[in-house]
Amino acid sequence: MKIAVVGSYGAGLTMRVPKAPAAGETVSGGTFAPGPGGKGSNQAVAAARLGADVALLTAVGDDDFGRAARELWRAEGVDAAHVVTGLAPTMVGFILVEPSGENRIAIAPGALDELDAAAVERFRPEIASADVLVVSMEIPEDAVTAALRLGRETGTRTLLNPAPARPLPDTCWPLIDVITPNQTEAPVLLGLGPDHGLGDEDLVRALRRRTGGIALLTRGGEGALVAQESGVTAVPPHPADAVVDTTGAGDSFTAALAVALAEGLPVERAAGFAAAAGSHTVSVAGVIPALPTRDQLNARIGNAS
Repeated sequence: MKIAVVGSYGAGLTMRVPKAPAAGETVSGGTFAPGPGGKGSNQAVAAARLGADVALLTAVGDDDFGRAARELWRAEGVDAAHVVTGLAPTMVGFILVEPSGENRIAIAPGALDELDAAAVERFRPEIASADVLVVSMEIPEDAVTAALRLGRETGTRTLLNPAPARPLPDTCWPLIDVITPNQTEAPVLLGLGPDHGLGDEDLVRALRRRTGGIALLTRGGEGALVAQESGVTAVPPHPADAVVDTTGAGDSFTAALAVALAEGLPVERAAGFAAAAGSHTVSVAGVIPALPTRDQLNARIGNAS
């Protein structure tokens, strides 16, 4: 099966700290580790590890971070032939991870701001030949819209991972076959304020009405809700052995969902498969080391096939 991914790459500069600093506060005692990141790249690597043929469109700088990215994709078997080399530096994300595993992230987009609709158009053959197109939102809105429109034009199933969340143009909604926000992102997409008062079922139903397709609301330790034309289904959580680092868990979930859908699984089963992938990821420190292989995921879910 083939997955096309349009999204971000960035260098993740991670510091594990005793606690997140308050405004004006300096916290010492941290440990630092740089590594590859960015939602698009994470999703591409995760899908490749699960057995998919993956093509990636993103943008990096002509710098050491960009060269390291290309080496990562080569090693992981991700087709990066269409990746743009921009004039600006490669995106950098600064990540603070607390002992609980919770994280805080600040991003400088750099070269990603140069990813435009023209670059997406050159990616058309890869989108057309894919079973599922995965798009995330650390890239310019024009590129998001162009990718979703190409998916619709070429008949490829579109999956939008709407992170980081921002209100979507009205023209985007009908182009989405599957949308996968979490509980924080869903109200932002719908243009709701913090006191909206809607429950999770209301939110996922509202998202499905906007797309006319499938809405999947992830709820962390509470599992997920899937809204289809037939109604709303609860997908139980897949408990983690321990929560070490939540960075990359959403990308792992998204990639596994895309792979399972490309393999023809119904969305409820695909969501269960994805939940197991996310559970594996939060139990391992770092993003790339935490993305499971197919054998690791099969072992976790007790499926030897």
